[in-house]
Amino acid sequence: MARSVRPKPSEPLRTAPGAALRTALRTGLTFWRRSIQARVVASTLILTALAVGAVGWLLLQQVRQGLLDHRVDAVVAEAANEVRDAEQRLSAASGIDVDSSGQQRDLVEPIIQRGLTRGFDVVMAGPITGAGGGRIAAGGTEYSPGLLTSSVPRSLEEHFDSPAPLAWTYTTIRSRTDDGDQVARPGVVVGSQVVLPADGATYTLYFLYPLEEEQETLALVARALGIAAALLLVLVAGVTWLVTRQVVNPIRLARQVAERLAAGQLQERLPVHGEDDLARLAVSFNQMASNLQRQIRQLEELSRVQRRFTSDVSHELRTPLTTVRMASDVLHDARRDFDPATARAAELLQTELDRFETLLVDLLEISRFDAGAAVLVADDVDLVEVADRVLEATHPLAAQRSVRIELHAPGHPCLAEADVRRVERIVRNLVTNAIDHSGSRALVVVTVAGDDHAAAIAVRDYGLGLAPGEAAMVFNRFWRADPARDRSNGGTGLGLSISLEDANLHGGWLQAWGRPGGGAQFRLTLPRRVGGPLHHSPLPLVPVDAAEPVG
Repeated sequence: MARSVRPKPSEPLRTAPGAALRTALRTGLTFWRRSIQARVVASTLILTALAVGAVGWLLLQQVRQGLLDHRVDAVVAEAANEVRDAEQRLSAASGIDVDSSGQQRDLVEPIIQRGLTRGFDVVMAGPITGAGGGRIAAGGTEYSPGLLTSSVPRSLEEHFDSPAPLAWTYTTIRSRTDDGDQVARPGVVVGSQVVLPADGATYTLYFLYPLEEEQETLALVARALGIAAALLLVLVAGVTWLVTRQVVNPIRLARQVAERLAAGQLQERLPVHGEDDLARLAVSFNQMASNLQRQIRQLEELSRVQRRFTSDVSHELRTPLTTVRMASDVLHDARRDFDPATARAAELLQTELDRFETLLVDLLEISRFDAGAAVLVADDVDLVEVADRVLEATHPLAAQRSVRIELHAPGHPCLAEADVRRVERIVRNLVTNAIDHSGSRALVVVTVAGDDHAAAIAVRDYGLGLAPGEAAMVFNRFWRADPARDRSNGGTGLGLSISLEDANLHGGWLQAWGRPGGGAQFRLTLPRRVGGPLHHSPLPLVPVDAAEPVG
């Protein structure tokens, strides 16, 4: 015997991460689509973030440029002071001192020492001999301890290949620590030239000033702006949420009340607070709801009276109709003993009584649908057998009209859960209407088909067809495509209306197609199970031969 296994309490069921992610994504998208408040807040945050980002970027650029300009002015002035001091010391040196190397060391070493205490580095290159002889790579260079001479840009060296005024540029200061590691810092390098009295040659002094303090200041300003922007976004989000809530909450309340009104709770109303636009909207909404409630109740009362009247009249007419029917049957049976005019009157009386009796039956059926009292007795029904029985029953009428009926059905049963009495009534109405409207071609085609989800019957005629827009009107009560044409089969004008109600009772479709001069086709589609989902029909609504010429 099979036995089901339940998970232990200590082993909870787990869902796949992908399924949980998809569920969360669908939930988020649903919330995004349905919440106008969330969309307004998100849009406001995005626009505010873009505005704050643009303003912050401009402020950072201004602060950065201001810091750099201030620093460059300071270091250029300091480098110029150092050069003037060096020139003064050189001018005070003895003119007979011809030791250029010693004089070079006496010049640069005090500057290097001051640089170590003031935080800048120094490089002295030269002498300038032309053709790049004064560059750092040519040798004879004095520089601050640990500094890498590659910190001086080549473009600045090329500028001082010949005597030139003071110049500066941005660079990356590279140095080596005591541990042998290289350190790179942003900086400014200022170059100037001096002449040694010992050899009369021109030497170039490079002063390298780091920009670490300015970088830290800029980072501090950027952090402050970032924190301020984040706080501003949070504040804007909160303010936007509160402001939109004041507008969205009344709208949500109106939606809820409207849904309850649509569900039949006609006494629901919106609360009114204040005298602003939302309060006036609530007042107008309540007035509209009151008017709708009053009109709906009037219509319900009128509909109830009409249904009661139809039902009462139909029932009350049955007794006199039975009496008239008995008298008419006697007259009809004895019509051969009458003169021709009286016999003809007896036949007309019998025919009109048949039509009158059919009309009463249809009116009673319509009153049941209107009252919601129609009951469905469902069972498995073979639509092929239904079509066969209907064609056999309508064969005398077709023979009288000289109409040929073709049945196209599969060689196997086409089953659907349905009320066989109502389905036969639908098919009988469709076939008799097709015979009545068969036209000069005198042909009616009945097609039966089914699949795993639905079963369908289509009835095709080749008569006058339907004008545009008449395919929807043909199911209206007492509607006729040609009011001037007499009915030949005693129709009451309620057959298609009752058929549509029968199809809706099954949860199915009853649809019509027509084209002027091209005939018409009616299609009944039923789900395999009553109340089951119905998404398509096994048969096309527009017939396959619709493009063929009609003869």
